[in-house]
Amino acid sequence: MVRKTKENAELTRQAIIHAARAVFLVRGVSRTTMEHIAAEAGVTRGAIYWHFKNKIDLFHAMREQVFLPLIDRMDDTLLVEGSDSPLRNIENFLMGTIQILNESIETRQIYEIMMIKCEYVEDFSDVLQQIISNCSGITAKIALTYERARLKGELKEGLNPEQLAQDTNLFFTGLLHMWVKDASGTRFRQQAADLIRFHMQLRAK
Repeated sequence: MVRKTKENAELTRQAIIHAARAVFLVRGVSRTTMEHIAAEAGVTRGAIYWHFKNKIDLFHAMREQVFLPLIDRMDDTLLVEGSDSPLRNIENFLMGTIQILNESIETRQIYEIMMIKCEYVEDFSDVLQQIISNCSGITAKIALTYERARLKGELKEGLNPEQLAQDTNLFFTGLLHMWVKDASGTRFRQQAADLIRFHMQLRAK
């Protein structure tokens, strides 16, 4: 009986997260209330507050379903010592992220919410700072990989690994923004792989 109750509670929690994602996509985060989410999930506001302290807590739960696995995946692909080609590792990571967006509706929807459906003001300003911190961590790891590429003789002469990492981070963030906005899939989604390959070719000897 206790196990069944826990299972039901988890099902309710997941239903609330799913409902929040759906409403955030339509209304935007700032215009979404707990009443909207409760109605979409078919539960009471009390049920939501049983699982989540507030909308920010719910937002984080939704975000962690896809964002953290992408970071974990980056660690696997970028920071493998002894790789034959560090530049290829970076390219594979960028390509892999686009592949995940193509294959996973859930990931695609959460990126859309994070990038164009959320205003990072007031209570959500801390969320923005966390995103910036994550980006700094990603940039540092990419810089290490570019440094390995330099030591292996893969980089063009005179290129600075840290500056390259900043450039790659800004390039890919911009590409993701345009990819998400290209709902018809006729421009940036079609060109993403070619743009990534060209970006990496500019660095290679």
